[in-house]
Amino acid sequence: MRIIGPGRAGTALHRALTSVGWSVHPLVGRDGDQRSAGAGADVVVIATDDGSIGAVARAVEPGDAVVMHLSGSRGLDELAPHRRRAAMHPLLSLPNAELGADRLRSGGWFAVAGDPLAAAMVEALGGRSFAVVDDDRARYHATACIASNHVVALLGQVERLAALVGVPVEAFVDLTSGSVANVAALGARAALTGPAARGDAETIERHRDALPADELALYDALVTAARRLAAGSEPSTGGP
Repeated sequence: MRIIGPGRAGTALHRALTSVGWSVHPLVGRDGDQRSAGAGADVVVIATDDGSIGAVARAVEPGDAVVMHLSGSRGLDELAPHRRRAAMHPLLSLPNAELGADRLRSGGWFAVAGDPLAAAMVEALGGRSFAVVDDDRARYHATACIASNHVVALLGQVERLAALVGVPVEAFVDLTSGSVANVAALGARAALTGPAARGDAETIERHRDALPADELALYDALVTAARRLAAGSEPSTGGP
């Protein structure tokens, strides 16, 4: 196989697949021979940014190889004019090539579509896969960003506020870990605790009075989301 795109995802995938015994040609960069990428390869993986996938796919001479991308939001139509197409999106955070290769082999989840070779690649990495059709991919990817990027952004607020009160951020990260475990065990609605869940408007107003003005928009948006989640559920009285 051959991977086009020597960035974090492409390099991580190259390392991960090599480590599980797959024969992978050297990475092809922006100035490499993309046209002949399918020569001598059963699969060509396009590991570029989403906006470049279509142009790279058109640059690769059509043949018998499966042409695959790693995008979560783009469909198989991006891979025209190739006959055999696939998508494999790692539902994983790949911060750099080394950690990314470890994550790809950690038994995580992958969204697949198209040719069965995508699911076979996931199986070789020891992962778990689910299918996402083209019409659902943008919504699926938005959900992935909320689950990962937005949580990190929220923890950025926690980090800032923890510093203001002199509490180690690790204490709050442990609280977050417990809440995530509760969601996994019970579902989000049953796991929800705190003043928004129990209708304690007075405490919420005390929070708002204490928070810096530039932190209120995010706090208010999430109070609204928590109230929506709690609506129609059994009252929750535990937790912070």
